[in-house]
Amino acid sequence: MTSTRRLRRNPSFRNPTFFSTWLIWLVGFLAFPIAGLAGTAVGGRVSNPVAALIGGAVCGVVIGVGQVLVSRRRLDPLIWIPLTGIGMGVGLLLGSTVVNYRTTLAELALMGAITGIVLGAAQAVGLPPRTRRRWLWALGMAALWALGWTVTTLVGGNVEAQFTNFGAIGAVTVTALSGLLLHLLLPFHPASGVWLRSHPITSST
Repeated sequence: MTSTRRLRRNPSFRNPTFFSTWLIWLVGFLAFPIAGLAGTAVGGRVSNPVAALIGGAVCGVVIGVGQVLVSRRRLDPLIWIPLTGIGMGVGLLLGSTVVNYRTTLAELALMGAITGIVLGAAQAVGLPPRTRRRWLWALGMAALWALGWTVTTLVGGNVEAQFTNFGAIGAVTVTALSGLLLHLLLPFHPASGVWLRSHPITSST
């Protein structure tokens, strides 16, 4: 009798590569305030449809670039970045129009949910073919974008300035949770093919 070991990947949160991958993704929160400033600089305050569309698109492109850089090659920049720009622009246009550009907590949460569902649907299309249940990404972004605006408002962010995106605290919250969701739908596996758990197999000779 001889014993060999069959190795397989472990996609759970106990995966030794999970924490480092999640931390790298978390650094991507820095793209959000930069994106907000860029979107506002180009489109102005989100107070009309043109500003929402243009500012949202610029904001989305910057966020998309940031997410690609911290994705550990799970996201294709040629697909993810333009889809994020389109989704963010159209989503912010629809969301801000529905709430008539008002900035109360309830209205910003609704605007965030609408922006997030459109953005998430666009990004879901851009996820790699191996992604599991990609539709969960769209639902997740709707909830997280609403949460981002809610957190920003509750901590006293200057939401009356009508920025294209929520503030840094909201960005950290959204990035941290979206990293967990991305791991569930699209786990990172080392390019070297290192396998993460082994089980003995007994065979006769």
